[in-house]
Amino acid sequence: MPSKVRIERIAERVYEELTELLLYQIQDPRVSGVTVTDVKVDRELSFADIYVSALEGHERAEEVLSGLQSAAGFIRGRLAKSIQLRSFPVLRFHWDPTPERADRIEQLLHQIREEQPPAENDATPEEDQNA
Repeated sequence: MPSKVRIERIAERVYEELTELLLYQIQDPRVSGVTVTDVKVDRELSFADIYVSALEGHERAEEVLSGLQSAAGFIRGRLAKSIQLRSFPVLRFHWDPTPERADRIEQLLHQIREEQPPAENDATPEEDQNA
């Protein structure tokens, strides 16, 4: 059984290679603009769970996952050639809602900042000069 460090290195390598594959080699329009957000490999090296997201958000989730699933054999073959393992893990693709949630939180914080009345101690420089 591989060590935790080795599993992390394999996951990082899969992440790097897959990102490059998506950018330069996969021509399917369903997966254009897809970002790999995380890769987790199980302890037995049987499965690699790949988390993806797209700028357009959850509306494209089904389309993106379908495109990735149809290209899974090609992707796995390319990754197996560049990452030398006895047997290469089966790829499982998942939608990652984290970027969308982070964007929503950022919007809410911005909205709260705009709604906050200025504090009495927050005098503008002009007011300080006139005092």
